[in-house]
Order: sequence, then structure tokens, then C-alpha cells
Amino acid sequence: MQKINTIYCNKSTIRKHLVIFIFILIAFTSFAQNSAAITKKKTYIQFSGVVLDQDSLEPIPFVSILVNDKGRAVSDFYGFFTVVISPGDVLKFLAVTHKTRAYKIEDTCSLQHYYAIQVLTKDTITLQTVDVYPWPSKDEFKRAFLALDLTATDYDRADKNLNQTALSYIERNMTISGSEAYKNTMKGYYTKVYTAGQQPQIQLMNPLAWAQFIDSWRKKNKPSKPKTKVINKLNED
Repeated sequence: MQKINTIYCNKSTIRKHLVIFIFILIAFTSFAQNSAAITKKKTYIQFSGVVLDQDSLEPIPFVSILVNDKGRAVSDFYGFFTVVISPGDVLKFLAVTHKTRAYKIEDTCSLQHYYAIQVLTKDTITLQTVDVYPWPSKDEFKRAFLALDLTATDYDRADKNLNQTALSYIERNMTISGSEAYKNTMKGYYTKVYTAGQQPQIQLMNPLAWAQFIDSWRKKNKPSKPKTKVINKLNED
């Protein structure tokens, strides 16, 4: 009986060691996989450059840069661009007036910054010249051309354009333009900021101030309509 018990204990000990060995093997395998994943961690590269035209070597503004067919960046007015990529990515340069260029980033890139000059070829089609006339046929154009009245001289046209009646009408009805209104508003704002905490400046040389003064003076001196008294007929009776 003692001998049998010894054999049983040895089997249980072997099972325990076997379970421990399997556990150690699983832990080592997971550690190896994690270390391999860390070594294969995705790296990033700062890729910058400028996009130029192949014929004129002038910068091409607003070129779309796609990374793996996804929009990532757009070149500025001077053709400069910068984008973050990874080794193995595919870059595409798209422009409306140029052909699309694409190339793949090598997997052997080891630096963190790369610079390139991308050249694009024009993709335009020159059409034939089309002459558009306001007449349906050449014969009608010929008749209209021969019927032109060319007796008016430059003096007559200048006299027509400088007609005093037309100029006075334009002068009375022409309003201030948007740029002049903006300049006047900003000038008043700058003057207000400049004279903050001081006495306001005298507007003797400001034509708009004079125009407002004259307009208000005319309104004050304008004769008022006589007031009519309404008499009730009942009071008369």
C-alpha cells in the first residue's frame, strides 16, 4: 500500500508541473506577440514640399493632397504643402488644370522629415476659335455694316456724354459707394479711438460733416405748412 501511494503522489506532482509549464508557455507567447507588435508600431513622417508646373515652374495653388484616397491637405497660394503620412501610404496630387500624379511612400523610410518638389503636367484642351455674331448670316451682317451711320465724330460723342442736364441728374441722384462709406466709417472710428479722453476734433475740413450741417440747416429753415383749424359744425350751431 505504501508503494502505491508513492506512485500516486508522483503523478499528481507531474500534473502540477505540467500545468505550470503550460501557463509559462502561454505567458511567454503573449509577451513575444506584444513585443513584436511594439516593434512593428506604425511610424509617422512629416512630408512637406511645393507643387510646381512642369512648363513654367511656377507654383500651383490649392492642390488637393490625398493620402490613401482620403483628403488630408491642400497646398497654399504659393504651392507649399505639408502632411503627416506613414511608410507605405499612397499620395495623390489633384488639380483641376493638371494631370493627377500618385506614388507610394517606400517602407524603408527611416527619417521623420522628408521634403520634395512635385511637378504636375498641364491637362488642358485648346479649342478652335469660334466667332459669335448677332446676325444669323453673313449677308445680314454685311447689310447692317453698310447701313452704319459713321457721321458722328469724337467731338459729338464727347458733347453727348458731357451733357449738363445728364451730369446734373447724375450728381443729384448718385449716392455714396460702398468703399467710400467703409472708409468714412473707419475714419470716424479711428478718430474716436485716437481722441479718446480728449476734446473732439473740429470737423471744418470734413465734407460729409458740412453736407450733414447744410442738410439739417435746410430742414430747420424749411417753411412749415399752415395749420388749419377744424371747426365742428355742432359748435357753430
